[in-house]
Amino acid sequence: MDLDLARLRRRVRAGGGLALRRLGWLPAGMPDGLGEDASLADRTFDQRVVVYFAGTSQNIYQLRQWYAPLAVLDARHGVLIVCADSRVARVVAREQALPVVTVGRSATLDAMAERSDTALFCYVGHDVGNFSALRIPSAAHVFLSHGESDKRVAASNLVKAYDYAFVAGQGAVDRFAGQLMWFDASAHVVPIGRPQLDGIATGPRAGRGDGPVVVLYGPTWEGGQGSSAYSSVVSQGERIVAALVADPRFRVVYRPHPRTGASDAAYAAADARIRATLAAAGPGHRVDTGTDPYRTFEGADVLITDVSAIAFDWLATGRPLVVTVPPGTADVASTRLLDTVPRLRASDLPALGDLVAREVDLDPTGAERAALVDYYFGTVGAATARFVAECDRVVRERDALRASVAPRADRGQG
Repeated sequence: MDLDLARLRRRVRAGGGLALRRLGWLPAGMPDGLGEDASLADRTFDQRVVVYFAGTSQNIYQLRQWYAPLAVLDARHGVLIVCADSRVARVVAREQALPVVTVGRSATLDAMAERSDTALFCYVGHDVGNFSALRIPSAAHVFLSHGESDKRVAASNLVKAYDYAFVAGQGAVDRFAGQLMWFDASAHVVPIGRPQLDGIATGPRAGRGDGPVVVLYGPTWEGGQGSSAYSSVVSQGERIVAALVADPRFRVVYRPHPRTGASDAAYAAADARIRATLAAAGPGHRVDTGTDPYRTFEGADVLITDVSAIAFDWLATGRPLVVTVPPGTADVASTRLLDTVPRLRASDLPALGDLVAREVDLDPTGAERAALVDYYFGTVGAATARFVAECDRVVRERDALRASVAPRADRGQG
């Protein structure tokens, strides 16, 4: 009797969980796990590379920036995108041409990888769900990330879980070497450049002329804890935008981070007020929420941002950059980038217009920033080719190791 009741309770819990997933009522940040596992039970894939994305819709931006480089890699080895969330899979399948499947169970993923002779798993973020794929020993595992930054989390200890971390340049190698203990950065961190910057427009904005200066304000999100609270949206954002829209010398483009407000409702509220200010400010001022930040770069003369990846990517444009000083307890290291560019504190806001005008007209740190591009990215313009070449090398390494390990395993079973 007790055993039957326990079974009934388990079935009710399982059925309730499935209903919540299918209705989309799961908490934000939790994948629905509605996989195609039954239809994948016997399928074999020709693709040698799997991009495993365990995130939810809040984090699709991390994957989007890799669509173009992955399409090039696909021509070489074949690329399959595997998602843990069916809602994400539908969006990703609409947005690009690579095949996409949803896997809900680790056992399904294990069997798929073994049947298909998957050589390489790639990851674009440190999602805890990555371990569903990282546990597979028959493939190589490479962390791609979704941008360089001076945030402390950019040198996460989680990188040790991967066989390699592909990074943009020497700056990232030094960051890992300087912050991680018991980790050989020279062996596991591979500079490839930043493929997303291969076609970026450099030099003064096209059509700059004598019109208003276009200021891109691109703050980061608030982070999940105080040590990663780099966002200026609450501490400075409204005043930054208000000061600039009131000055006829400027036009403002506001590009909020896709996760703004995800952890703190105060940031969502401030974001809404900034949008309202811009909506009321008249022509030329706007909010940009497009999926491609590099198109946004093309139309701006100067960037105001926080300690974040967008600051690094903007370096490649050669245009002026201002980085805010975060409030509170955010953990900020002294770095070559932050020691070079002007830093914006809340107390500097009364003179913000003159600061921005000076940076655009005189660009006093232009030469120093140009030197940083080589340090952080290497040569801009050929990173996609380096990305494909390094993936090719890792696939060949894996195949050679797999061939040597398999006979030993067979002998051990005998």
